[in-house]
Amino acid sequence: MNLAYGIVAVPLALFYLYAGALKVSRSRDRLRPMMAWVDRVSLPAVRALGTVELLGAAGLVLPPLTGVATGLAPAAAAGFVLLQVGAVAVHLTGGDRRIALNAGLLAAAAAAVGLAGGW
Repeated sequence: MNLAYGIVAVPLALFYLYAGALKVSRSRDRLRPMMAWVDRVSLPAVRALGTVELLGAAGLVLPPLTGVATGLAPAAAAGFVLLQVGAVAVHLTGGDRRIALNAGLLAAAAAAVGLAGGW
């Protein structure tokens, strides 16, 4: 893993590891203060999203570290770009204009896609 990719991918992976773990383990009531959108999405969908985030976090970091299936890292980063595009849409259609975090995550994931080819 090159240094620039690591600087972008490791914090991104840690964020998604945390967010995904919350989504798969917490009740809707415990998620609501952090994620107001959970009332508009079914709980199985929230759990599935959390699982995708956990797998994507592993996909960002493990392939470059192990040298196995290294093509999964840019695919995971591209998946997070798509996930954040969807997240922005969910926030905006729900009347929530607080998308700064989503924009930052989108930019970091896009940077990870670009940097992943540099190994």
